[in-house]
Amino acid sequence: QVQLVESGGGLVQAGGSLRLSCAASGSIFRLIAMGWYRQAPGKQRELVADITSGGSIDYGDSVKGRFTISRDNAKNTVYLQMNSLKPEDTAVYFCKVVAAFNSYWGQGTQVTVSS
Repeated sequence: QVQLVESGGGLVQAGGSLRLSCAASGSIFRLIAMGWYRQAPGKQRELVADITSGGSIDYGDSVKGRFTISRDNAKNTVYLQMNSLKPEDTAVYFCKVVAAFNSYWGQGTQVTVSS
């Protein structure tokens, strides 16, 4: 059974920073990519950033230049450093792991940015 444990969400003022972590454990066959998505109230879930096992990175347009994704392959852990946070970054952030035959989602962690 695969488990994703997310941490690092919280409340921060605009302009501040937070760092999210997601550790994957269990039997994951051929892990391909790890990443972060977010969903704000009344909106669709959207890509924040993802990173493949080979190190290729993709960012959502709204976070480019402010967020940085990184990964520790040995620990199956992905990190999201979020700087210059804006109120519009407020959402539930979900970790996603893509493997050869399955995808897995974390339970989500709330990020709230006050103005």
